[in-house]
Amino acid sequence: MKQYLFTIILTAAITFVLTWAVLRVSLRFKLYPEIRDRDVHTRPTPRLGGVAIFLGIAAAMGISAANPFFQSIWMPPQTMWSILGAALLIAVIGVVDDLWDLDWMIKLGAQFLAAGILTIGGGLQILSLPFGDLIVFSSWLSITITMFAIVVVMNAVNFIDGLDGLVAGVCLIANGVFFAYSYIFTRDSGASSYFNLSTFIAAVLIGACIGFLPWNWSPAKLFMGDSGALVLGLLMAVSAISLTGQMDPSALDPERLGRSQLLGAFIPILLPLMVVLLPLLDFGLAVLRRMHAGKSPFSPDRKHLHHRMLDLGHRDRDAVLIFYAWTAVISLAVLLMYVGAREDWPGQYLPGVGFGVVGIAACLVLTLKPSRRAIAATPDSDPTPVEPS
Repeated sequence: MKQYLFTIILTAAITFVLTWAVLRVSLRFKLYPEIRDRDVHTRPTPRLGGVAIFLGIAAAMGISAANPFFQSIWMPPQTMWSILGAALLIAVIGVVDDLWDLDWMIKLGAQFLAAGILTIGGGLQILSLPFGDLIVFSSWLSITITMFAIVVVMNAVNFIDGLDGLVAGVCLIANGVFFAYSYIFTRDSGASSYFNLSTFIAAVLIGACIGFLPWNWSPAKLFMGDSGALVLGLLMAVSAISLTGQMDPSALDPERLGRSQLLGAFIPILLPLMVVLLPLLDFGLAVLRRMHAGKSPFSPDRKHLHHRMLDLGHRDRDAVLIFYAWTAVISLAVLLMYVGAREDWPGQYLPGVGFGVVGIAACLVLTLKPSRRAIAATPDSDPTPVEPS
C-alpha cells in the first residue's frame, strides 16, 4: 500500500506543476478557442489541461519502470508501451481537436485505432464474462468487444466534461472506489503480490486528478479538454479490463468467499460499470437523443445531464457537487455489497443496500430541489425591454 500511496502523491505533484506550466504557456501564446454556444463559461479559457494530465501519467508510469515493486506490470513490457502509445495518440488527437475542432469521424477513427493498439498490440482483451459458467470468446470477438468497450467508456467520460471540476472530481471518486475494489479483490483472489496493472493505473489516475483539480475547480483557470477527458476514459477502461476482463470466473468460488452464486458471479463486473454509471448514462441518452433527431451521435448539444441540472436552477458548483454525490453513493454502495459478500452471515448485503437506498434518496432530494440561494441568484426574467416587431 505504501508504494501505491507514493505513486498517488508523486503523480499528483508532477501533474500539479505541469498544469501550472501548461497554463502559463497557454496564456502566453493565447492558446484558447472562442466560446461556443453550448459552453457554460463566459470568458475564453485554455483547454489544454489534458497535456499536463497525460505528461503526469506518463512520468509516473516511466518512474514505475525503475521501481522493483512494479516490475510485474512491466512483464511483458509491450503492454505498458501499448498503453502509453494509445494514450499519446488520444492526447495528440484531443489537443488538435481542442484547438481546431476536428471532424467527429476522424476522432472516432483515432479512438478505434488506440483501442486496437491496446487489444492487438498490448494483449488487453475481455476474454470471458463471469455469468456463473465460464464463457470464453473467440479471439476476434474478444478483440471487437474490448475495442467497443474502450471507445464507449472514453466518450462517456468525455461527454460529461461541461462544468468546472466535473470530470476531474467524478474520475477521482470513481478511481478511488475502484482502487479499493481492485486491492481487496487481488488480496481475496490469493495472488502472490498486490502489485498489478489495474490497481496501479487506478492509483496513477487518482494522483492525476488530484493534481489537476485545484486548477480546474470553479472558477476554472484551465480546462482539460478532449485530450484530458479521453485519456482518463481510456485508462479507466484499461484498468477495468485488465482486472475483470481476464479473470477466470471459476476462481470465484461462492462458497469459499461466502457469496450467493448470482451475486458472486456479477459483482466483479458490476462494480466497474457502477463507477462510470453516470457517464455511461449521459452517453447513452445523448446517442439516443441525437439519432432520434436525425443527427450524428457525436454532434454537440446543450442537453447533457449537467446542462439539465443547470436548467433545474442549480448553480455550477452545486451541480458538480451533486454529481460527486451520485458517483460516490452508487459506487460505494456496490463496493460495500462486495465487502459484505465476503462474510457468511444473513445480513451480509444490508450495509451496502442500506447505504445505497439512503444515499440515492438524499441525492434525489438534492437534485430535484435546488437550494434557495441558487434560486435567488437566478433572475426570474430578462430586465431588458423588448421592442415589438
